[in-house]
Amino acid sequence: MVDNGRVTQETGKRPNIYDVASAAGVSKSLVSLVLRGAPGVSAARRAAVEEAIERLNYRPSRAAATLAGNRSRTIGVVLDDYRNLWFVSLLGGLHDELAPLGFRVAVADPSFNAHLDRTPVDGLMSLRVDGIVIATEPTEEMFAAVDVPAVVAGNRDVIVPGADIVANDDEAGGRLATEHLIGLGHREIGHVTGGGGAERLRAQGFEAAMREHGLQPHTVQGHGLTMEPDGYEGALKLLDQNPALTAIFAANDVMAMGVAAAARDRGRRIPEDLSLIGYDNSPLASANLLRLTTIDGRNGEVGAGAAKALLDRMKDPELPVQTKLVDPELVVRNSTAAPA
Repeated sequence: MVDNGRVTQETGKRPNIYDVASAAGVSKSLVSLVLRGAPGVSAARRAAVEEAIERLNYRPSRAAATLAGNRSRTIGVVLDDYRNLWFVSLLGGLHDELAPLGFRVAVADPSFNAHLDRTPVDGLMSLRVDGIVIATEPTEEMFAAVDVPAVVAGNRDVIVPGADIVANDDEAGGRLATEHLIGLGHREIGHVTGGGGAERLRAQGFEAAMREHGLQPHTVQGHGLTMEPDGYEGALKLLDQNPALTAIFAANDVMAMGVAAAARDRGRRIPEDLSLIGYDNSPLASANLLRLTTIDGRNGEVGAGAAKALLDRMKDPELPVQTKLVDPELVVRNSTAAPA
């Protein structure tokens, strides 16, 4: 409807920064610059943004409004789950790039201030962060709250408009894990996976490599997540349904711990009776208890690349959106061997 020459939405949904960007024909980051009164925006584009703001009756959130003040020199990072240690190297890579420039890193996961904020992004925006790294499966509600430059770390099922992507080449990593097991002589190989873009691509790599060698892939999903209980549940299904299995590829190292427990409960020794390979080369993988063979997603380089991409976008919001993939590497330890 029209109210005093301004457009309001009958649905009751408040216009967000993406609506303004679309109406003005610019990027979300450029709208954010205009809202902050930042220099470097042409008069024509600034006028287009201001006209769209007025026409849509857009009112920035309180978190976005605080950005008009001095920069906080803080980068927010949204993780999927603190229990999954894949992010340790990612944060290390981010820190190595950001710390010399005087930036702090603030970290949140979906449980961060969940009693106060709808999403972890809301909590980070209240801290006046200058940019955000999204290292989890984003939701529309989550990225609609982002009023600063953003980059996505890792392959995700949901695309964040205007955000660069820096990720491990997960499909290649899935192939690499599978080729390692096939090279050892395994022919009956299972895979436990979970939900999310990275897991989907790793499963695709596994299944493609198996079929290229004329082998039947056996893939199961636990409870749909990627934690230790999901690996345990998935491995039990694999071992019970396919007793001839001699190897299992787990979508990450945390799930591999669950696979190891399931193998123990089914009387399988690792690697004598069952080879096991994980993914991420997290601190769990090098623990002496299992000495897990794994795929190193080089998350430190993913973190460093995400930081560089974010800094570039903070300098120039109009840069073309890019995707950068980091090649994975195989790390062989004691959990894989030729089949008996």
